[in-house]
Amino acid sequence: MKNPSLAQRVIAPLLVFFAATAVAEEVVDEIVVMADFRGRPASEIPGSVSIIDAAFIEQASTQHFEELVNVVPNLNWSGDGHRARYFQIRGVGELEQYQGAPNPSVGFLIDDIDYSGIGTVATLFDIESVEVLRGSQGSRYGANALGGLVYMRSKAPSAERDGRLQLMMGDDDARSIGLAFGGSLDEDEQILFRLSAHNHESNGFRDNLYLGRDDTNGRDETTVRLGVAFEPNAAWTGRLSLVYANVDNGYDAFALDNSYTMLSDKPGRDAQESLGASLRFEWDAIGPGSLTSITSFASSKIDFSFDADWGNDDSWAPVLYDYISISDRERDTISQEFRFATESWLFGIYALNLREDLATLNQGEYFDPGFNFADSLDYPFDSEFESTNVALFGQYDRDIGDVTRLTAGLRVERRTTDYTDTDGFAADPSDSFWGGELSLSHDFSDNVTGYAAVSRGYKAGGFNLGIVPDNWRFFDDEAMWNVEAGLKSGMLDGALTINAAIFHLWREEQQVRASFQLVPNDPASFGFATVNVDGARNYGVETDIRWSVANGFELYANIGLLFGGFGGSITEFPGLENRDQAHAPRYTLASGAIWRNEQGFFARLDATARDEFYFDVSHNQSSQSYELLHARAGYEGDNWVVHIWGRNLADKDYAVRGFFFGNEPPDFPTTLYTRLGDPRQLGVTIERRFY
Repeated sequence: MKNPSLAQRVIAPLLVFFAATAVAEEVVDEIVVMADFRGRPASEIPGSVSIIDAAFIEQASTQHFEELVNVVPNLNWSGDGHRARYFQIRGVGELEQYQGAPNPSVGFLIDDIDYSGIGTVATLFDIESVEVLRGSQGSRYGANALGGLVYMRSKAPSAERDGRLQLMMGDDDARSIGLAFGGSLDEDEQILFRLSAHNHESNGFRDNLYLGRDDTNGRDETTVRLGVAFEPNAAWTGRLSLVYANVDNGYDAFALDNSYTMLSDKPGRDAQESLGASLRFEWDAIGPGSLTSITSFASSKIDFSFDADWGNDDSWAPVLYDYISISDRERDTISQEFRFATESWLFGIYALNLREDLATLNQGEYFDPGFNFADSLDYPFDSEFESTNVALFGQYDRDIGDVTRLTAGLRVERRTTDYTDTDGFAADPSDSFWGGELSLSHDFSDNVTGYAAVSRGYKAGGFNLGIVPDNWRFFDDEAMWNVEAGLKSGMLDGALTINAAIFHLWREEQQVRASFQLVPNDPASFGFATVNVDGARNYGVETDIRWSVANGFELYANIGLLFGGFGGSITEFPGLENRDQAHAPRYTLASGAIWRNEQGFFARLDATARDEFYFDVSHNQSSQSYELLHARAGYEGDNWVVHIWGRNLADKDYAVRGFFFGNEPPDFPTTLYTRLGDPRQLGVTIERRFY
């Protein structure tokens, strides 16, 4: 990969950012991090955390979490599927899951409901905040948060009756409607509720020339959320969250010429229907401390299919070449957590049961009249998987003097599994893990806090399916150490916040998953294998800055730098030595300006930049660096908001996923195929608010 020009890509935008000289007058409110054990403000968390609040989400005119990924330092996503569900934090994370047992490296929770690895349902209407915790969360979330955690929270019920009706129309035949309202259900305001419903539809930015359609990659995304909060007395509170999501998207995203023009005759589908619930209770009068109970369950049906040859009969004539892949996945989870906290101590127990059934069908035909060669595929495959995780955890917080705090955490976890499939393979591996953290925070002044921390996270081992070498059948659990130091400051009466962190992580027995094509003329015959390698190290910097420069004018910049990667000799995958991890750009940058006047007019401009990154560990093909520009302008009155918006204003072509293999008969030359991100889109949003 080429070395980026720091002056062009990073330093220049920072100089523009710091060029403003006005005096700050507006104070930025701080959001409590609910993913933390004790619900502390972000400035008190001894770790690198990004908080995207409701105002940013609404003003940026976003529909899905994948549209926020470029805003978060050192966060990336794999475009393997219609919507983002596989994430990489600091270069750690999966790229796909076509087969085998679920084993995510990055946790994804919505209202305490675990959607790790299946975050397709992460729509953003009426979301209060998105929290991204970088680095191992071994003591807090265990095996599913080796690289970090994404925590989404719906808007909380409130006693004040209010509501909103939102309509949107835009390019790509985009249209959406959303309604949210809430208030108190009783005179004493002890039972509060909030209900929201939203539907979004669009064509998906692709034209299928062969079928004469423009909606084969279309989007149809519906989400309904209900939150009920109750506080019968001052001693205890509760909150019930219900989430129903039906994301029924097409999947026709790869073109033979890497464009937005498709030729497939059997376009696929990437759909997920999920029903989830969580119930959180907090008792504040349990002896010397408080007791928290969090119960959650989720049931998801996931359909994923694609035209494996990306073409049609005319594309390959006189060769007959026609392949499809269809997968139906059902996943059910139920979890329970109890924790008891005093001023200094916290103890807890956690249990999670996950069941997943997978039914896959790969079919296809091949006939080359030039060689009189024929082949066919009709391979159904079913598997059943169940895992149970049980963990004990604790945390100790102690003040050392008036300005220094020590935090120590430990988590011990046991995971048992049971797997069977129709190929006759069965396995029941079990693992025991431990993770933890040790951090020291110090207040250098009322406005500046520094911290240093070391943490250890872990991830379960597993097994490989299909034809693999005998010594690759099983792989071991992985551990990751993370050393981090940072500063968090709020200056100018809170109008200027600067959070910065440096980190160094290294992985023990890193799990590396690579793909290979078993049959050269069969695009559905990919094999996958995960093996353990040692020596991976990543290090870098993360900074987020927010400045209310003057009344009604705000600037922000979020910067991530990431270096390192695989270590020395890696006999299993030659060519990975001293190479960057996959989907790990060396820099990520987001900056913007927001303006609002007293009459209600507003405007904002957002720019993001991302370095090139390797698409996979199976090859050394990489993306190109790119920059995106977004804007929004409108008017907000007491009850109405009207604004026009544009995303990717420069209509930049950029890749979010890439495969390198042979897919064009009769010679099947090895070729890089990329999936492009969304092109330019313009639209208008109108919202009516009720009080």
